[in-house]
Amino acid sequence: MSTRLKIALISPKGPLYRHRTGIFRKDLRAAPLTLTTLAALVPEDLNAEVKIYDEGIEDLPSHIDADLVGMTVITGSAPRSYELSKQFRNQGKIVILGGPHVTLLPEEATKNADSIVTGYAEESWPRLLRDFQTKTLKKRYFMDSSFSLEKKENLPFAKRDLLNQKGYKTLNTFEATRGCIHNCEFCVVPAAWGRKPYQKPIAHIVEDIKQRKTKQVLFYDLNLIANKTYAKELFAALIPLKIYWVGLSTTLVGRDPELLDLMVRSGCKGLLIGFESISKNTLKNTNKSFNDPDGYSELIKKLHKAGIIINGTFVFGNDDDDINTFAAVRDFVLENKIGLPRFSILTPFPGTALFKRLESEGRIIDRDWSKYDGQHIVFQPKNMTAEQLQIGHEQVWKEVYSIKGIGKRVFGNLTKIFPIVIGANSAYRYYANNLSRFYTCRGGLV
Repeated sequence: MSTRLKIALISPKGPLYRHRTGIFRKDLRAAPLTLTTLAALVPEDLNAEVKIYDEGIEDLPSHIDADLVGMTVITGSAPRSYELSKQFRNQGKIVILGGPHVTLLPEEATKNADSIVTGYAEESWPRLLRDFQTKTLKKRYFMDSSFSLEKKENLPFAKRDLLNQKGYKTLNTFEATRGCIHNCEFCVVPAAWGRKPYQKPIAHIVEDIKQRKTKQVLFYDLNLIANKTYAKELFAALIPLKIYWVGLSTTLVGRDPELLDLMVRSGCKGLLIGFESISKNTLKNTNKSFNDPDGYSELIKKLHKAGIIINGTFVFGNDDDDINTFAAVRDFVLENKIGLPRFSILTPFPGTALFKRLESEGRIIDRDWSKYDGQHIVFQPKNMTAEQLQIGHEQVWKEVYSIKGIGKRVFGNLTKIFPIVIGANSAYRYYANNLSRFYTCRGGLV
């Protein structure tokens, strides 16, 4: 090992989202926070040299000079992560794996690493590094039950300067909260981290935005309004900054006039909302019945009136879906002028309630984790064939992102971030028209 500790932090990507092979363009890429936060958590007294590599924007160099390699792993990137881990370990490097997939399947991950970190790593990562220095590295590091995002030592500003800045649409990504209070059947969050919400001090978030000297902000929080009292305080604190921001919310945002008003005044210009389905029965069966399709159109009108563009997400392949579902969702998206719709195929991520149910029903047909990316079929649908699901899903993407579809959705829905919306629509159009590159034939998936 060299005199100065050298750490390489890597975000591996599956084929669909990798720099050279993938189809996810720069207009859809914002800087990740995981690796830059881990870099900031490296104890200063270790005097470590840290480098970050993101396969979403660049190829990995042929040689990485590092004593220790840390990788954050989602299910879709697990095979690639294990492949890289084998290479690095054969070179004598120590490999650490963490992230959602590792937290969900620790026994699998342990076989492919020198050590793993499960849960949130703000406290365990620094401990691991000190153990590595003293040659007392353990096989597994856990998140403490007392974990909190309110502890000052857990709140360094992310080291965004370590990123290849040219590869992202923006580096100004932030996080105020973590976790989700809901228990949707398909969601990784309650399975991996439970339903306890975590919140950062609002003063810390404001300070982070100020030190970035930016007027454009993207919040990565899975549900920024989970705690309405906290959300209202946060939005009130953002108003004096005179920024505009985009983030994630649930459909519940439209049911609290005071919350929505503060959100608008704080500078919100875009929201990703998981509509998931326009079927009440589907939403009930997936534990997301707080979504009410009867109120979708009214919510969309409210947000449009407030100048907020909607990144609406929908899932195909639920048990109540059939071949008529595709046209129904397409028509809903076009008629309601959803600015940035996104579609995925139901994916039973390991460890989730959905995976356990489908496995018990004998409906998991593929365990190649690289296909667990939201765009491949890895289970047997109930009311259609896998081929019909694939064709219908791909067709909706193409029709909604046709020139005519974009025109109908976007040009009657002008907002302050219109240029960004046009750029993202163009990138999604490319994505929609190239999905077929990842399908071997109409009867099966790569």
